[in-house]
Amino acid sequence: MTAPRKDHLDATAVAVLLACSLFWGFQQVLVKATLSELPPVFQAGLRLVGAAVLLLLWARARGWALWTADGTAAAGLLAGALFAAEFACIYLGLQYTTASRLTVFLYTSPFWVAALLPLWVRGERLRTPQWLGMALAFAGVLLALREGFAGQGAAATWRGDLLALAAGLLWGLTTVTIRATRLAQASAPRVLLWQLGVGGLALPLLSLALGERWSWAWSPFAATSMALQTVVGAFASYLAWMWLLTRYPATKMSVFVFLTPVFALLTGALWLQEPVTPSLLAALVLVAAGIVAVNRRRV
Repeated sequence: MTAPRKDHLDATAVAVLLACSLFWGFQQVLVKATLSELPPVFQAGLRLVGAAVLLLLWARARGWALWTADGTAAAGLLAGALFAAEFACIYLGLQYTTASRLTVFLYTSPFWVAALLPLWVRGERLRTPQWLGMALAFAGVLLALREGFAGQGAAATWRGDLLALAAGLLWGLTTVTIRATRLAQASAPRVLLWQLGVGGLALPLLSLALGERWSWAWSPFAATSMALQTVVGAFASYLAWMWLLTRYPATKMSVFVFLTPVFALLTGALWLQEPVTPSLLAALVLVAAGIVAVNRRRV
């Protein structure tokens, strides 16, 4: 029996969303740094396989049966295929562009969700003030990444940009699929298993098709990176995201992903000793204002 859905984000949802956004921002820089040792699609596929195994073990320990006939097979396969394609685009795109530039294109996902989901789920329709809030948040992201565009934009190729834009669209379509199909009534672990399972099968095959070299002689950094990507990124944070999608409005949740590029820029500043500029601080204010506007309840 699923818990009743809520029409607004409570303190629990906000805390979980902030934690996920923080790690996802850090993860973009981590993935980029690991590409020098592990090829992109191999890296992506390995983390999904590992996360799928963890999910199955976790469900077994709790006595949950994830393989049940609940009519979600078609939607689950579609969501899994979209999820796998998104990850392929992200990891391949990071070869051609910077992590910060890829992130801003990737996190156009909320616009696709907001534009497409109301066609199937009437309760997800945004009002004018909420659209303005999304615009404020996105303006904040662009402001935060202004230095990255100015300093590194010339080195980024159209290939990386297009792959990142495609990943954002695929993420949005995955969210729409989950909310507009039978998956909306399925448990969060089952929804996640469809994505991890399909992705874990498809991406290693794609890696082989691309001729990537599979190396198992990892440095301590690469091993730590893969452990974090698998356990925290692909297992814990995605399970939390799926849980939230089954209980809270997807359009209001999605605006929080605008924080991830800002966290990615902050992580880069701490890791690479880059200065935190006034533009970044102004961007944080804009993102916060956008989140407040989108999540303001109708009076």
